[in-house]
Amino acid sequence: MGIIKYIKNLFTKKEKELAEENPLSEEFYSIIKMTSGEEILSLTMIDENEGEPVLVLQNPITIKVLTSPTGVRIKVKSWIEMSSDDFFIVKLDKIITMTETKDERLIEIFNSYLEDEDDLANTYMSPGSKSNKVKPSKKMGYISSVEDARKSLENSFNLKYPKES
Repeated sequence: MGIIKYIKNLFTKKEKELAEENPLSEEFYSIIKMTSGEEILSLTMIDENEGEPVLVLQNPITIKVLTSPTGVRIKVKSWIEMSSDDFFIVKLDKIITMTETKDERLIEIFNSYLEDEDDLANTYMSPGSKSNKVKPSKKMGYISSVEDARKSLENSFNLKYPKES
């Protein structure tokens, strides 16, 4: 069975039936260093693909460690930002190294990112929307309109204080 057909059938077959004809190994969380230099965290499966193994990455994200005077932070974003697909196939010659991770913090970051991404997609890209415009929210950093902020600042600075003698 081809990998694409397998993935399409993944959600329609019962787990027991799937295990009998499963060409993929069990899924595991992995950190992958690509030949391009990217570091990817993904739910990963290995497909033997008729003797030429490939990795099947589910919802891969890039990880970048940022160090600042206030501490160490991890920057996370989708590996392929404009894609709506969840599964990606990578040949082994594009990989320098990979390791399985069982680090609960990394797995939590991965799952939290996916949940937040799903929430944003559902909130801002509703299927019934005729416009491509997105209304800013407080979560996106929106505080007020420029006009409202201007009026508020003018009111603050135009207060009449009694003069001290």
